[in-house]
Amino acid sequence: MHPATALPLPTSRDALGCTASTLVHDEEVEAGSVRVYRKAVAKSQLGPVETAPSDRGLLLGISLAPGHRRRILHGRHASTHDFGCGAIYLRDFSERYRADMKTGFDFLLVEFPRAVVQQATQQPVSLGALLSAPPTGAHDAVLHHLALALLPALGRPHVATGLFVEQVTAAMAAHVVQRYGDVRPPATPRRHRLSALQEARAKEMLALRAEGTHSAQAVADACGLSRSYFIEAFRETTGQTPYQWAQAQRVARAQALLARPDLSLAAIALACGFADQSHFTRVFTRHMGMPPGAWRRGAGH
Repeated sequence: MHPATALPLPTSRDALGCTASTLVHDEEVEAGSVRVYRKAVAKSQLGPVETAPSDRGLLLGISLAPGHRRRILHGRHASTHDFGCGAIYLRDFSERYRADMKTGFDFLLVEFPRAVVQQATQQPVSLGALLSAPPTGAHDAVLHHLALALLPALGRPHVATGLFVEQVTAAMAAHVVQRYGDVRPPATPRRHRLSALQEARAKEMLALRAEGTHSAQAVADACGLSRSYFIEAFRETTGQTPYQWAQAQRVARAQALLARPDLSLAAIALACGFADQSHFTRVFTRHMGMPPGAWRRGAGH
């Protein structure tokens, strides 16, 4: 297992906008494309947090201690939020972030590139919907317990396994997307079906095809469809492929002609579009369970 990578820490304001000199916990580990931090500040060392807009993705924060309060600035407006132990927030690095820390804090933070968030589900996720919920300061027991599982890796990044960190943060991303991203189960794929007009036209032409007149491509063209789409849609509509349906029509026509004792099996095979009497016998037997001669005798003809 490959080790997680300890990253060098800046000496002034860090990557998350904290003043590095005020931090009592300042730990960071990287695994894959995800970064995990632990940031803690004592009450006597408060300072503002600010980051400029960037394309770094999303930041998930999970409070590890109770009693934190911060005032977040939104342009000319501001909102104040309280965080209990296990309370969370999400923010988008593409927007400028400014917050005044009113009390000390201890947070585990996970920086997700946008691609990681999208990969957490098999369908696109609205990041706008994701970022509007949960409310800042909402409690999430699942993320809290996953955050606690990561603390040993942050305490000893040189011996932590990157695979473990990747798996836990992947679980976090999946939980966030599924719980807060308004993700619905993928819709059942719509089956291709022919319209009533297309079905009637196709059967008319395929009935002629039973006599060797039309190809599947010609029928598809007449229905305004590609050959592959037509074959799939015909099967969904009728339960048979065009070839199977045409073969069934040949057999039905042969049954009618077998009622005429003056017609030989070879003549019936030719009249119904079979290659020869042998071909006719094989197809008829497969459909009817007996050769055409036996069927004729059994029917009393």
